[in-house]
Amino acid sequence: MTTSRPLDDAPDIPACTPEELLIDAEADDEPLPQALPGSAVLLLVGLVMVALNLRPALSSLAPLLNLVRENTGLSASGAGLLTTLPVLCLGLFAPLAPILARRLGSERTILLILLTLASGIVLRSLFPLAGLFLGSLLAGASIGIIGVLLPGIVKRDFPHIAGLMTGVYTMALCLGAALAAGATVPLAELLDGAWQPALAFWALPAIIAALIWLPQARQGQHAHRQAYEVTGLWRDPLAWQVTLYMGLQSSLAYIVFGWLPSILIDRGLSAVEAGLVLSGSVMAQLISALGAPWLATRGRDQRPAVLLVMGLTLAGLLGMLYAPLSGIWGWAVVLGLGQGGTFSIALALIVLRSRDAHVAANLSGMAQGVGYTLAAMGPLLVGVVHDLTHGWSAVGIIFVVVSLAATAFGLGAGRNLLVAARSEHL
Repeated sequence: MTTSRPLDDAPDIPACTPEELLIDAEADDEPLPQALPGSAVLLLVGLVMVALNLRPALSSLAPLLNLVRENTGLSASGAGLLTTLPVLCLGLFAPLAPILARRLGSERTILLILLTLASGIVLRSLFPLAGLFLGSLLAGASIGIIGVLLPGIVKRDFPHIAGLMTGVYTMALCLGAALAAGATVPLAELLDGAWQPALAFWALPAIIAALIWLPQARQGQHAHRQAYEVTGLWRDPLAWQVTLYMGLQSSLAYIVFGWLPSILIDRGLSAVEAGLVLSGSVMAQLISALGAPWLATRGRDQRPAVLLVMGLTLAGLLGMLYAPLSGIWGWAVVLGLGQGGTFSIALALIVLRSRDAHVAANLSGMAQGVGYTLAAMGPLLVGVVHDLTHGWSAVGIIFVVVSLAATAFGLGAGRNLLVAARSEHL
């Protein structure tokens, strides 16, 4: 068993700075030459458009889930599996990203996977049940691959403004999720209640993003300089604490994406209102997604920040479940502030606990691969509990248990230590 070391005990090894919040998936890539202003703007627009498409496939289904269940006869457990499948794919397919990038280049891989993402979204609307599950699998796998590669490109091509680009990247993710959550039900109502074309609509932004990204795929050829190997990571307790914090807080996030509108509809809101509440909560994440990492790096370690954001998250979840509907928008803001902070702090911890960029890249892969696989169990468990109890009250127990576990691992990961892994050139 390896032992994590305090930061003060490793002065000879440069740790990543707090500003490096975007993990480099291609740590040995040659950086781009200094881009002309026009090229930089086109790259920035392309990055934003790609990031905008990494959440709509997940958040567009939730407001329509009750309607989909009525039309297909899907049980709550089946709906839980449907919401779990794309999240599971985020973790299972994340390791495929560097393999594809080495063969095709990151830019070409992203272009190809944007097209598979659009195909998966359309497939969900073509066939009643088989299409829903196969399309969700394909969409989740696509998001998992792009989610690993895109931050590396951002950090590689904007190395001097990594902190700012972290904010832009996170804002694009949240904006895409919020738009899909709030607009899908009104779109279905415009189409006379047809949920299939309303879901398929979100393939259009992915196709537009692919067209905007096309110039990057044509000129993006980045060769690796040296191979390297990171040892000791999977045996390190601190690395597992970071990973489990990432996975457990993500589980709560995907429960919200998958089930919050259904919970609110059964409590008395209309489908449109429930979708707007989810959208508003995601929009509130923008504030803490930008502010929480800054707050987390002001003190000696990140434990107070973890306590704050996890406390807000649990309070918001319980408010959504039990508080009077008259105050639901306030609880939506509390939940958004909490969950925006939990995710951004999880990203920050990956970097702050790593002694160099290579360790950070591998810890990122571990946290995303294992963490998102663990996170997929949350939506499935909620569906099973709802089926067994024929209500939502017992789901509060899941919220409390997962939140407390995430807090415990977050407190461990928030200590002022470095993982005891090292990178070596081959």
